[in-house]
Amino acid sequence: MPYNAHELAELLAPASATDAAALITVGLASTAYLLRGIAWDRPDPYQRIWFERPQLRDGATTRQPKATRNIAEKLDEANKDIVIFWGSQSGTAESFANRLARECQVRFGIAALSADLSDYDAHTISLIPTSKLAVFVLSTFGEGDPSDNATGFWEWLHQESRAEVRLPNLRYAAFGLGNSNYKYYNRVLDDAVRAFDGAGAQRLILAGKADAADGSTEEAFHDWKDKLYDVVFRQQLGLEDRHVGYTPGLSVVEDPSLSPIGQQKVLSGLGAKARSTSSLVKDLKIKCARDLCTSPEVRCLHLELDLAEHPELRYRTGDHLAVFPVNPDAEVQLLLRGIGMDEVRAATPLLITALEQGVRFNLPSPTTALALFRHYLEVCAPVSQDTIIELSTFAPTLDARDLLLRIGKDKESYATFVASTHVTIGRLLSLAAPDTTWTDLPLSYLLETIPPIQPRYYSIASSSAVSPKTVAITIAVQDTPLPGDSTIKIPGLTSHYLLAQAESLNRNTTTTTTVRRPDSQNTAPPEPMSIIPGQHRLFASVRQSKFKLPVLGTTPVVMVAAGTGIAPFRGFILERARLRAVGKPVGRMIMFFGCRWREGDCLYREELRRLVWDMEGTLEIVTAFSREGGDENRYVQHKVQERGDEVCKMLSEGANLYICGRATMARDVGRVVEELMQERNRWSEVDVQNWSRLAKKDNKWQQDVWG
Repeated sequence: MPYNAHELAELLAPASATDAAALITVGLASTAYLLRGIAWDRPDPYQRIWFERPQLRDGATTRQPKATRNIAEKLDEANKDIVIFWGSQSGTAESFANRLARECQVRFGIAALSADLSDYDAHTISLIPTSKLAVFVLSTFGEGDPSDNATGFWEWLHQESRAEVRLPNLRYAAFGLGNSNYKYYNRVLDDAVRAFDGAGAQRLILAGKADAADGSTEEAFHDWKDKLYDVVFRQQLGLEDRHVGYTPGLSVVEDPSLSPIGQQKVLSGLGAKARSTSSLVKDLKIKCARDLCTSPEVRCLHLELDLAEHPELRYRTGDHLAVFPVNPDAEVQLLLRGIGMDEVRAATPLLITALEQGVRFNLPSPTTALALFRHYLEVCAPVSQDTIIELSTFAPTLDARDLLLRIGKDKESYATFVASTHVTIGRLLSLAAPDTTWTDLPLSYLLETIPPIQPRYYSIASSSAVSPKTVAITIAVQDTPLPGDSTIKIPGLTSHYLLAQAESLNRNTTTTTTVRRPDSQNTAPPEPMSIIPGQHRLFASVRQSKFKLPVLGTTPVVMVAAGTGIAPFRGFILERARLRAVGKPVGRMIMFFGCRWREGDCLYREELRRLVWDMEGTLEIVTAFSREGGDENRYVQHKVQERGDEVCKMLSEGANLYICGRATMARDVGRVVEELMQERNRWSEVDVQNWSRLAKKDNKWQQDVWG
């Protein structure tokens, strides 16, 4: 029944003052919503200023264009004649590429671009015109794997349509970094050269190869570089050496008014795919540290780090932890004294900028010289032959100049020098000119020459199922004797840094856990750094790994480890033990573990005994002791051979094989396993090679090894 106007007004009239207030509130809110952006909350036309880079505010009204991923376009835009691509895992290839680019400009006047492979789309290499040159400096690590920043390039090389790609305009040279202890020595270089040559590219000189196994990487690069200069630059291009001084690529200005940014660490040189497998770098608190052995030759530590402060940081059993070291204070202070920087100047803020637009450098700014030498540049790295020659131009005395030239210009003199003298750049300055300041040595030169600190990767020794907020690592602390003088010991940068952290932590704790130095070691290594009491933290990142337990907990596994290679297997065993504790069935586990002595060198000995007991026959540990006499003088591959029937039976029935440790050990164990399977199954050589290849492809055979 319809209402008239009077009845409708009475019906809608508020029954009380509260109803009236509610109606007014609703009306005002609706009006305000409809007028938003017109009468109020209008956009601030200057809001963009808060997000612009400072250099864009003065007269610039448009954003800088996004950097091109087309290398041909980049060479044209930057007016470069040569591109030097680098694929680097530990920073050596990157350092070589940067050095080569600088020398091309200084010595021959060729404008060169040092290019991270992950910054450009690999297929655009085919667009490089014949008027330009391309150089590739490529590292191979692990079992023939490319560096993280070269994964896109690697996939392009091996794509199915690869045969259709033609490179008739590409003129190139290539140098590879590898380790002959690995089965696929310099595989990345070999595959790249094969692909380029097959696509019609013109190789300018024979590809060079460095072998880290014999310590000749620097020497091999120097020899290959000299051939590049002589054959390509001098003979083919008709260029002559220019005798010009150092031309800085960075501007370094002291500005006390600036505030240095806080310590930051990033994983540089990673492609998009590699970045997706690595977490952000975080500062982690060290929860506890303990000694694992009392060996007279090597010291092993167990460190546990707290992830609770960083809930976004997660790991899975078998992953790696990338740890950033800190340089020893003694080396830092020696370098600062060498260039005449006192404490005040070393702590003065520096503004660092690239002098050439678009050039990237991996250093913080504003910062200080003290922060750079302590946290960002590897001042303990060996000094290259080229660097010694370059330093001679800044020598403060004629005697210093003559000494550096004698060492740097003669290959044999340099080899003898580095084999018998542990020389960092700070020590070299002091050795060449004792008690003399290198006043003419620019800080910019050091920042461009000293390689950046790279993280060291450790296999995680804990289980994410057991301790998701605590990550553990196993560290071997061992000095390396110089080849030409075994009395001179070189301390490991990261291992001794972690040792100093551990000892400082336990000096300042009230718990009963202590880190003790074995009595047989009567000389302590130099203190790597001054640890601030209560600040026992380190910068680290989690990197995902394919080194994983089978998805099915019932799948049997065979594990082979030597030394600190036991780390990921500790996590594997803890995870399986947890599954069994909650009533889940688990497959048989057998671990072959190699160490030096039965007493004092068997890592996690008591813990493993308890786990064997708890697993009630599911877990067996077979040990090999390489330094004990008699019949016990065996390596881990000998134990695998002794139990060959059982190992082959497990593998034939679907067990997974895991090997972790040094590459030489993994190679020997792999050879034994292949021989056992070939003999047991009466396979041909082709059959066993096909079996091992498919096992690795299907992740039934996994390795986590290092050189």
